[in-house]
Amino acid sequence: MYKCLIKLSLHQRTAQGTGSRMAHGILGLLRPLQSRLSASRTRLVLLCAETEQHQGPARGWAERAFSSTHQDAPGESSSEDRVTVHFINRDGERLTTTAKEGESLLEVVVNHNLAIDGFGACEGTLACSTCHLIFDKDTFQKLDAVSDEELDMLDLAYGLTDTSRLGCQVCVKKWMDGVTLRVPMDVSDMRRQLEVGKQSKQ
Repeated sequence: MYKCLIKLSLHQRTAQGTGSRMAHGILGLLRPLQSRLSASRTRLVLLCAETEQHQGPARGWAERAFSSTHQDAPGESSSEDRVTVHFINRDGERLTTTAKEGESLLEVVVNHNLAIDGFGACEGTLACSTCHLIFDKDTFQKLDAVSDEELDMLDLAYGLTDTSRLGCQVCVKKWMDGVTLRVPMDVSDMRRQLEVGKQSKQ
C-alpha cells in the first residue's frame, strides 16, 4: 500500500511538473504575440491621435471658408449688377464709370466725382437745368415719360434738343449698359440769373 501511495505521489508530481512546463511553454509562445498586439495597439492609438490632429485644422478651415463665403455673398455687388455709362464732356473728354441700377444720372456723376463743371447745382430738386444731358434717339425713346416740372426746367436750358433730359430725373436701368450721353456745350443756372436780377433791381 505504501508503495502504491509513493507511486501515486510521484505520478502527481510528474504530472504537475509536466503541466507546469507546458504552461510555461505556452506562455513563452504567447509573449511575442502579446508584445506584437501591444505594439500594434500602441501604433493604432498614435495613428488615431495623429489623424485627429490633421483633420482638426482642416475641418476648422473648411468651416471658416464656408462661413466666410456665406457672409460675403449677400453683401457683394457683382459686376452683373453694374451698368456702364459714358459721358462726353463739354471739351470732348470721354468719362466712363459704372452705376448701380436705380441711381439717377445726377447721382452717378456726383457719387463718382466726374469732372463735369456746374453739374447738378440744385442737387436734384428740379430748381435748375444744370444736369441737362442729351441722349441718342434710340435711348431717348426708351426712357420714362417726362414730367411737366421737368419740361418747365428744360425750357430754360441752353442747347435744348429733341432728345434732352435732366439727369436728376432719369434713373439707370439694366438695358442702359454701355449708353453714351452728351453734356451740352453751355449750361445755365436759372437760380443765379434770378439772384442777379434781384440784385440789379435793388
